[in-house]
Amino acid sequence: MALLTKKDANLILDPLADNNPITIQVLGICSALAITAELKASIVMAISVMFVLGLGNVVISLMRNIIPSKIRIIVQLVVVATLVIIVDQVLKAFAYELSKTLSVFVGLIITNCIIMGRFEAFALANGPWRSFLDGIGNSLGYGVILVIVGFFRELLGSGTLFGIPVLGNPIEKTGLYATGYENNGFMIIPPAALIVVGIIIWVQRSRNKALIEDN
Repeated sequence: MALLTKKDANLILDPLADNNPITIQVLGICSALAITAELKASIVMAISVMFVLGLGNVVISLMRNIIPSKIRIIVQLVVVATLVIIVDQVLKAFAYELSKTLSVFVGLIITNCIIMGRFEAFALANGPWRSFLDGIGNSLGYGVILVIVGFFRELLGSGTLFGIPVLGNPIEKTGLYATGYENNGFMIIPPAALIVVGIIIWVQRSRNKALIEDN
């Protein structure tokens, strides 16, 4: 018997493309704009959201039959806040400089629309295993966009990847800079992320016309 049925596999695969939480559902945009100036920060944020959403979905699913409807949002906030605190403390213990870079944005995972949306729309109505797959799928879809945006913003804005120069030395004019190339400072400010996300959305809809909304 296969570990994943076709429906289970779609819980992971759909958010990677045709039901991506950022480019299709337009959720989690704030962090996509704020922390993607560096590829390393983008990856850490993606992993953090995966931990919170994957485990949070399981916890909410296990509690779904005992959570009073009137206080379900409060319970969801308590669960996600607990998981975010764990992430924050781990980052401060093992990656302090990176935790300072992410600063308040780790705490804002608590209000990430993707997480609360999946708790409310999926985990409250499904079992732990499918809820876990849904959490992993949506966090992967979110993370892929963050990594793509972070890659291009750091490369074009700073000429580095993971802080390592890859285009040459801009001061000594070596590598690509010897041809007159200059880093695009616009790419390291938040509006550039919106442009990169817009290009991704355009490419996605160009490849799949079914995603284009009718006016």
